[in-house]
Amino acid sequence: MTELSDQPRPEKSADAFRTITEVADLLDIQQHVLRFWETKFSHIKPMKRAGGRRYYRPEDVRLLQVIRRLLHEEGYTIRGVQKLLRENGIKTVLDWGEEGTPLPAPEQDVPVVAAGLKQSDLEALKALRNDLAAARALLAEPLNGDIS
Repeated sequence: MTELSDQPRPEKSADAFRTITEVADLLDIQQHVLRFWETKFSHIKPMKRAGGRRYYRPEDVRLLQVIRRLLHEEGYTIRGVQKLLRENGIKTVLDWGEEGTPLPAPEQDVPVVAAGLKQSDLEALKALRNDLAAARALLAEPLNGDIS
């Protein structure tokens, strides 16, 4: 007789609810990040059973996949994703989440002090920032040869 732990688990259907552990593994993020995102994105509302155990619906998992892509791959901030959801609706954002679907470019956060600058000054600062980023990348490269 074999133990249950020796047998591989069958795959869940696409319509099955998922635990926080399963979703975290699927998205390759920590469970506390999912709990944090629940506080920042009101659209994510997993069912909670006795004892507070979370069960994510398939639509929750899909939205979490899109949020992860926007934050981790597309360069959006949490505020930026919140704004996308607020201004465009969840359906549109889910459509943008399809692999290969073009997304609107994330807005760059412009500090309040920049509001009084002329456009030419702002462009000069952006160019300087790009130069500094390039210099940082050069400094991060390993040195070739000996330094004596």
